[in-house]
Amino acid sequence: MKTLIVHAHPEPDSLNGSLKDLAVSTLEAAGHEVRVSDLYAMGWKAVVDASDYGPAASSPLQVARDSGRAFETGTLTPDVLAEQEKLLWAETIIFQFPLWWYSMPAILKGWVDRVFTYRFAYGVGEHSATKYGERYGEGTLAGRRALLSVTVGGPEGHYAARGINGPIDDLLFPIQHGVLFYPGIEVLPPFVLHGTDRMGAEEYAVAAKAWEQRLLTLESTEPIPFRRQNFGDYEIPSLHLKEGLESANRTGFGLHVRG
Repeated sequence: MKTLIVHAHPEPDSLNGSLKDLAVSTLEAAGHEVRVSDLYAMGWKAVVDASDYGPAASSPLQVARDSGRAFETGTLTPDVLAEQEKLLWAETIIFQFPLWWYSMPAILKGWVDRVFTYRFAYGVGEHSATKYGERYGEGTLAGRRALLSVTVGGPEGHYAARGINGPIDDLLFPIQHGVLFYPGIEVLPPFVLHGTDRMGAEEYAVAAKAWEQRLLTLESTEPIPFRRQNFGDYEIPSLHLKEGLESANRTGFGLHVRG
């Protein structure tokens, strides 16, 4: 298995850094190929601007159109091209990051903004009376699997169904469904560690063991059963879920998960 780890934490000796290192050693010991994009160590540029697109940039800048033209003409900057090549190489992508302000760190969002360009991660496929492009289960990155490995400072109860911060699955939905499933990646259930601000050596040992087990079962783990856009569950072109497909009393984000 070919695995890309995208790591986003500024401190190499952090819990996130340890989990990243453990993932590398565990997967390599199991015979897998591993590449790492350590965004802070790389000095990753987190903001989109005209310099990303070279001669394909327009004035005024039109990010979607210009990024697509730069992708098609091979004029994206080398750092973006390198990350796109890693994604095409990978069979599995692990994202290692802390939950900051209910989302991913800015540097990781900037990686998505710059790497997931038009005509690469979105804006692909036909638009017709029966198909609304290739996305949500189809697309350039279809056939790959992704896993979020997330550290959370607060206790698990704060992120439960009635917890004040909201369910962790809801907080991660924009990343798992909107960023990863959109260009076709199948998303595995996340690995979430809670209460990490107060984690001691004994708690880390337990967490590390659980992380190793998740890593060694990546290939056999069933992905989250998100509904695919063009396979009969949605009306086209409205893209509303067809009546009667939802489970009883299910609303919100949960509507877009089968079962």
